[in-house]
Amino acid sequence: MSSTTSRSRLSVTPDGRGVVSHAGARLLADLAEVTALTSAFGDALAGGRQRTGGHDPGQVITDMAVMLADGGETISDLAVLRDQAELFGPVASPATAWRVLNRIDEAALGRMRAARAAAREIAWAQHADTREKFPQAKAAGRVIPGLVVDIDATIVICHSEKEQATPTWKKTFGYHPILAFLDNTGDGLAGILRPGRAGSNTAADHITVLDHALAQIPDDRRYGVPILVRTDTAGCTKAFLAHIRARRADGVDARFSVGAPIDAEVRDAISALPASAWAAAIDADDEPRDGAQVAELTGLLDAAGFPEGTRFIVRRERPHPGAALDLFDTVEGFRHQLIATDSPPSTGPLAFIDARHRAHARVEDRIRCGKDTGFGRFPSRQANINAAWLELALAGIDLIAWTQILLLDGELAKAEPKRLRYRLLHTAARITRGGRRTWLRIAEHWPWARDLVTAFARLAALPRPAIC
Repeated sequence: MSSTTSRSRLSVTPDGRGVVSHAGARLLADLAEVTALTSAFGDALAGGRQRTGGHDPGQVITDMAVMLADGGETISDLAVLRDQAELFGPVASPATAWRVLNRIDEAALGRMRAARAAAREIAWAQHADTREKFPQAKAAGRVIPGLVVDIDATIVICHSEKEQATPTWKKTFGYHPILAFLDNTGDGLAGILRPGRAGSNTAADHITVLDHALAQIPDDRRYGVPILVRTDTAGCTKAFLAHIRARRADGVDARFSVGAPIDAEVRDAISALPASAWAAAIDADDEPRDGAQVAELTGLLDAAGFPEGTRFIVRRERPHPGAALDLFDTVEGFRHQLIATDSPPSTGPLAFIDARHRAHARVEDRIRCGKDTGFGRFPSRQANINAAWLELALAGIDLIAWTQILLLDGELAKAEPKRLRYRLLHTAARITRGGRRTWLRIAEHWPWARDLVTAFARLAALPRPAIC
């Protein structure tokens, strides 16, 4: 049998000079400096620096956040940056990085969160200076006013014994972190590392992660625009909803849209609805959703304990093949879902409020991408290191989000991290020197070369923050 190939034969040698890979990841490293994230991290961990001649702890953990955003999975993956000093400068060894992580306690973790919030304020202000308007969250083709915070929990499986890793409700073993993302931009606002046995509907954890998330939002937006908090049924606890309402006393215009459980009372209310109560639901294109209708159950359900003004909206639709149905759904021939919201009727028709809540499903994509950006696996047996790792993963998610809203356009501004890595971040280039400058030369025919050049030009044009 003869073999055929269209590829030319290669002779491989290890003597290339000035060639670097992951050139696009330099965008992330420089953006961390432009937004003062590096210096803020340095201030947050200044007390943990053991010697003045060593690596700055802020630079060390920033490099780890860049590594995670670039697709790294373990501390040893810092070698990709460390071995390219011409591109990334001096990068700490994995052993040094491990020591820095090990010194991060709960107090230092709080200072790191404050550092991310300060950097976010700068990044968003730079966006206001360079772009027309802040990204808008949308549902069914319509704009959702203000900011949308999506909260959800996920299971991260551990394959070895780790501190606080326990059996989970899915009969696996690991952690059960709860996370908050900003739907407008994809920013990773907050996350709490929890044992695997932590409950899905624990009100205290929802309250904590929401407060952390709101603290990440700059003051001019936290107090100046509406904020919609979305969760699935795990967030439908009276204590959590009461806390959202209580934040209004602090000046935060927060409202909720949460999934609600369907019990016997809800089934009776649905059965009592006349046919005229149902209106057509809409899909993502603001067109009638085939086989789906919505109706309001407010006034037919006991709202005791819920915040004043809570409304209940039910959607029914013909089940898709494989959908999980209960006996009531089987009898009715529809699959039902219920949401609780305190949005007033002036928000829009029931169909829009329902479609707006269904857009919460985007948080599943945020979590999936987040697991590919650091918190899909935790590196240590120690819980404090893993909690710091989660915070660095959120910082890496932020760097990607800020890169997209500040430096990129078109498809790349909306691309998932994996696509962004293959097209921009992992690009190879050659470093040359001439005219008293260092040049990063990208392959002329690389399809995304112009996008990368434009991104670096925009980065250079961003105002540098004044560091006191």
